[in-house]
Amino acid sequence: MSMAANQGGSLTNEPNVTPMIDVLLVLLIIFMMIIPMSRKALDVQLPDPTPSVQPANNVSNQIVLEVVPGATGAEYAINREKVAPDRLQTRIKEIYDPRPEKIIFIKGDPTVTFQDVIFAMDAARGGGVKVIGSAPKEQPAGPGAAPAARPGKRK
Repeated sequence: MSMAANQGGSLTNEPNVTPMIDVLLVLLIIFMMIIPMSRKALDVQLPDPTPSVQPANNVSNQIVLEVVPGATGAEYAINREKVAPDRLQTRIKEIYDPRPEKIIFIKGDPTVTFQDVIFAMDAARGGGVKVIGSAPKEQPAGPGAAPAARPGKRK
């Protein structure tokens, strides 16, 4: 702090702000350099929220693994073919061994537990699948059906 004599003879105390400004500028530079380095990214492949309608005669070679609720727990189906949980990984391996593209889509019912979906993903990885995607939700059909809202946008 510095003290200056005024014309009236009274003393005024004024803080010296120059060192505080220097410290704030150094901190600002440090934070500006650290924030971009601390960002982490996770690559995610999400389905298109507004998928285009494919013709009915279009033959698809996609493999969809469905996880649906059952009487004794989750039931698994590969392209609508039911598969027992203990045979799931071997069946996926049988399907994907001759294929060059190792892509599978997992479609989990909202009522099954997350553990059952993770079991299906682990079985797919163990069966040789390289890319796991999520299957799009069923769109409501009919003349009064509203289009699904895009995530992150509000109406």
